[in-house]
Amino acid sequence: MNDIQKNTLLLVLMLISFTTFAQNPTPEPGEIFRDDIIPRIDILLPDDSLDYILDDANAESNYHFHAMFIFDNGTIRDTLNDVGFRLRGNTSRTADKNSFKISFNTYVPGRDYYGLEKMNINGEHNDPSIIRSKLGWDIAAQIGVPASRCNHVRLYVNDEYFGLFINVEHVDEEFVDLRFGNKDGNLYKCLYPADLHYLGSNPDEYKLEVFGRQVYQLKTNTTENDYSKLAYFIDVLNNTPPGDLACELEQVFNVNQYLKYIVFDILTSNWDGPIFNKNNFYLYENPENGLVEYIPYDIDNTFGIDWFNVDWANRNIYSWSPSSEYRPIYEKLMEVPEYKNRYTYYLRKTVMDIFNENNLNPHIDSLKSKMDPWRMNDPLAGLDYGYDFDDYENSFTQSLSGHVKYGIKEYILERYYAAISQWDQQNIQPIITQIENNFPNLNQDVVINARIEDDDDDLASVEVHYQLDGQSNIEIVEMFDDGMHNDEEADDGAFGVIIPAVGSGGVLNYFIKVVDAVGLENRAPKCVDKTIFIGNSDLPLYVNEIMASNNNTFTDDAGEYDDWIEIYNGGADPIYLGDKYLSDNQTSPDKWQLPDVSIQPGEFLIFWADNDEVQGTNHTNFKLSAGGEFIGIFDVASNNFAMIDGYESGAVEADQSLARLPNGTGAFQVAEPTPAASNMALGVDYFTEKLEVNVFPNPVHDLVNIVLKNENNYSWNVEVLDQQGRVVSEEKNLDGEFYAFSFLEKNWSAGIYFLKIEMENGDSWTGKVSFFR
Repeated sequence: MNDIQKNTLLLVLMLISFTTFAQNPTPEPGEIFRDDIIPRIDILLPDDSLDYILDDANAESNYHFHAMFIFDNGTIRDTLNDVGFRLRGNTSRTADKNSFKISFNTYVPGRDYYGLEKMNINGEHNDPSIIRSKLGWDIAAQIGVPASRCNHVRLYVNDEYFGLFINVEHVDEEFVDLRFGNKDGNLYKCLYPADLHYLGSNPDEYKLEVFGRQVYQLKTNTTENDYSKLAYFIDVLNNTPPGDLACELEQVFNVNQYLKYIVFDILTSNWDGPIFNKNNFYLYENPENGLVEYIPYDIDNTFGIDWFNVDWANRNIYSWSPSSEYRPIYEKLMEVPEYKNRYTYYLRKTVMDIFNENNLNPHIDSLKSKMDPWRMNDPLAGLDYGYDFDDYENSFTQSLSGHVKYGIKEYILERYYAAISQWDQQNIQPIITQIENNFPNLNQDVVINARIEDDDDDLASVEVHYQLDGQSNIEIVEMFDDGMHNDEEADDGAFGVIIPAVGSGGVLNYFIKVVDAVGLENRAPKCVDKTIFIGNSDLPLYVNEIMASNNNTFTDDAGEYDDWIEIYNGGADPIYLGDKYLSDNQTSPDKWQLPDVSIQPGEFLIFWADNDEVQGTNHTNFKLSAGGEFIGIFDVASNNFAMIDGYESGAVEADQSLARLPNGTGAFQVAEPTPAASNMALGVDYFTEKLEVNVFPNPVHDLVNIVLKNENNYSWNVEVLDQQGRVVSEEKNLDGEFYAFSFLEKNWSAGIYFLKIEMENGDSWTGKVSFFR
């Protein structure tokens, strides 16, 4: 690749890099979470398994019983065998109307269904309207915060109608991957009494158990079992003086996003979350931005449902936590005037735009019209609290006896007027979010973007203050929202600036300062600067091929279907890798140091992106995202971690390879998977399947095993062909069902080989195996 080609490639990467950190908090519902209809779910399993599940004596069992799953929404109808089926929930496990979990990957590892590994099918026995959770999740989506997708479904078990349920998206690796673009970080499920109080500096203190389970249960990266970042976040939250809290907390916690969650909890009266009942939420340590992200969970106790004799519709919006116990996640933030004012601003916006009867009542009516016939015939809906169909009808407009103190619409109207009467309206400091920049080389312009929001329409100034290391002067440049400075559309709140190339390597530090029309100002980041490493590298190393969703294509040396990255040396000389880096995050170019090896000219090396370094030196400390991913190779620290090569993919399907054609210099395209070998265009059929043949492991480092179905004990032949179709090995007249041979003993070059098997009766099979050294 010549200099013009390489600079053109880097310019393209510069322009597309702004999607690297963009979150997708409200993904489309897709086929599974459509709410224009009510899909049907069928579960088929042995009667004795169902009897065991429904027996209260076994209510705490988490064993997944084998079942068949059928999903039908009128557009798609799918059947999956060998799914897992069990009870889920806490108090609902002994209810007459239970809640259930469907697992697609318990018995078929790596399997998902439309991106879901699990389904939560909730009975909502606590809610006579069977709509509170659904409505709450829809409001969260309108606010624009990461939250579960949700819809109503009809559940049938062994052809018997079990009733109207709610299908709520499970919070797991796939959930965070879809919202945050990664799944490498620690994900904690936080249950009662998760009050986020400081327990000490020892991270192990936060592994405490109550009721036989962990309060902060780590759901990912369980092998490392590292609670240090969680402990540090809780330390900062609890022990930082109010005057310093904004500075310190914003370095470890997504405060701005959480202020919107506070609005959600307090308007919907979600008292069973962390602010009142220290319960039901997740925390995710997002490696993309280094911040802890908050995710809500289980929101059926909302819209006036009460067990504490509290009038939730009129409870004060600034005194919402219990007076008897301290809640740092709420009270510490309300001690900071900037945060309290910003919370009020978000609450006002939500009340005026979203949380009002003009917006919500038509949506409620639309959902109810679809629910009515299925609720009318629901055999289990009224068993726990005695609610009949008339109670269901009335629950939308009036209170019922017991714990349902408000009808849904009644509550919304009451809460609306209470919030308006209670808010303390103050001018806010400008809000600066979504700060992003490109990652230029020495001769490329620096591009910086941010979103600015304020309660005044006019801003006095929006500036970037930057300084290149080694220079004493601080430069100040104006940012624009005119559609002409890489800032999206004019007057849309997205600001941009293009700073001419600095022309020398180094570290550029910057922050954004905004002053509004009444003189209130803010800067972001609050107390530390953003950093851009600027360097230049002409090394002919390339990200040559990636597979970000390897479900069933090739296994690693541990026999696991992990995602992988291929690096190619397109030059004429060996290149030492041990002082260079591979990363999925341009703000952390030194995320994973490559192993102490050299890559030879024309050689292809595979690295497994499985966040499992204990499996070997070719296993990274991060995973890939099927929803879209950046991958880059970065140079030595002395060259400011200059990007050698990088690629940012869009969403990919399972077992889909993205590869450069031709190797190194070509554009990425969907291609034949060829790990550790020259890339091949898609569409060439190398496979026939007249025989049942299993070849493993694949890719292979040494010994490959061939097992075929040979009930008639025919003799058979094996040919091994290289990529040019030449026979490089042949074995004839084999007996039985098994054959193995060593690639290393034959001293062949790494790459793709083809196996051709032919039986004496004429049946044949041709497949592909990847050999790497």
